Amino acid sequence: MAQQDGPEHRTATTDKGRFSMATCTCGWQGPARRARSQARTDAEKHENPT
Repeated sequence: MAQQDGPEHRTATTDKGRFSMATCTCGWQGPARRARSQARTDAEKHENPT
């Protein structure tokens, strides 16, 4: 997903049961992951798309 111009993107990860999910202040939400490290990777890719 490409990042759009506008407010700064600030991501966080949250746990829901056995799953972790990355979210952003822009409204983006990553898929539920069993590994927190993968949710953090999703967040990093959203903040810094290549």
